Amino acid sequence: WMRRALWSYRGAQLIHSPEKKAVLSNLTTLITSIRRIGRSRRSRLATFCCSSNELTKTRLYTFALVSFATMIVSMTSSIFSTLVPTVSSKYGISRAVGNLGLSLYVLGFATGPLIWAPFSELKGRRLPFVLSMFGFTVFSFATAASNELQSIFINRFFAGFFGASPFTLAGAVCSDMLSAQAFTTSMVGFGITVFSGPLLAPTIGGFIVMEEHLGWRWTHYLAGILGVASFILVLFFLTESYAPVILVSKARCLRQESRNWSIHAAHEEIELNFHSIFQDYFAIPLKLLALDPIILCICVFGAFVYGLLYLSITTYPIIFQQIHGMNPGVGGLPFVAVIVGQVFAGIVMYGRQRSLSRLIQENNGELVPEWLLLTAIPGSAAFSTGLFWLGWTGYRSDVHWIWPTLSGIPTGFGLITMFLPSVQYVVHVRRNRAASAIAAHTFLRSLAGSGFPLFATCMVRNLTLQESGIALIFFL
Repeated sequence: WMRRALWSYRGAQLIHSPEKKAVLSNLTTLITSIRRIGRSRRSRLATFCCSSNELTKTRLYTFALVSFATMIVSMTSSIFSTLVPTVSSKYGISRAVGNLGLSLYVLGFATGPLIWAPFSELKGRRLPFVLSMFGFTVFSFATAASNELQSIFINRFFAGFFGASPFTLAGAVCSDMLSAQAFTTSMVGFGITVFSGPLLAPTIGGFIVMEEHLGWRWTHYLAGILGVASFILVLFFLTESYAPVILVSKARCLRQESRNWSIHAAHEEIELNFHSIFQDYFAIPLKLLALDPIILCICVFGAFVYGLLYLSITTYPIIFQQIHGMNPGVGGLPFVAVIVGQVFAGIVMYGRQRSLSRLIQENNGELVPEWLLLTAIPGSAAFSTGLFWLGWTGYRSDVHWIWPTLSGIPTGFGLITMFLPSVQYVVHVRRNRAASAIAAHTFLRSLAGSGFPLFATCMVRNLTLQESGIALIFFL
């Protein structure tokens, strides 16, 4: 593994000597030295474990840590939807203005990736994770302690800004550790995590709001407590996965061990000035959107799907609480049907890995990225069916609540089978810039996710549920 990693980045030019003399006799000697140093106490980088079992365990708990952080952040995004009636009545604002608490948080998702993704390609994956989970925790507690409406909205925005890091870097971490085939499998679990969090939050938040001795502030105290747990886990157990940064640490250890100060990694040659860093790192996500039509089209598709998720989070309370008269806690339970549909989609996509593996073997081990998009075809049909079903069964109180609830199954199936292929595709098309490609995807989809809830209430009121569903199906 180390030999492949060393030769994959600038050929065999990872370790240089200014005197143009061989630092070590050959590459095998270098690898042996790195292994010896990696076993020392100073080296805690699990990527270079000698045991394959230890490497598998490292991958598993790294994926678990990343998924846990992502689920907390995504859950906090939609938990505010249950607070909109309470906040609106307390501060004397309309529901449309109250939805800003949800929209501004997701808007933070849009701005955060432009910083966290390039930063991760400069300093590695671990440091952005640690900093972002600390910031997310601080601003979650600040939201819970805020008394002014503007303070609530501003703190929500910055909580989303810092929380964007797990969304952006989770796919990059998996891409660092896994092969193309294993990566597509891991992204199924990641996608279910991303979408399950926002769908579970309304139920959790609804029951918290209903308890008088807790109140709406405890929804964000809960987010802060979970953020503390995630921060501690990331700080002490998350290991670096980005190969160039790992080699920088290895070269540093090798310098200390051999006292040969000419040894260095190619990543250390990066010129640290504002212009070069901005040009070579921070501008890349925007460049991909502006100059790469493939990335732009796929990101627009993923953005529309993600926007529909937050549109559903806004319209479900209208259907089940206002029309069917459910309380905030019970009114969030219909989202469970959407999660069931997502789990079913995950099973289908996992089963498709067999046929995908066969295609990869027949193609000399190469994955054609367009193969990943095939599941989006039945997914779009299922999602359109779910929208039509919800619109024409949820607008009347005399229609039993189970019928609009069951529409969530095809909706959830379509969400996963449309969203995940778009993320997997941009990663495989731009694998050398995986974090920036995901950042471009996250930026555009978060803009849609922040904008859709703002017009959801007006759209349902002016077009009715049936006409709204047909309009969204037309755009899809």
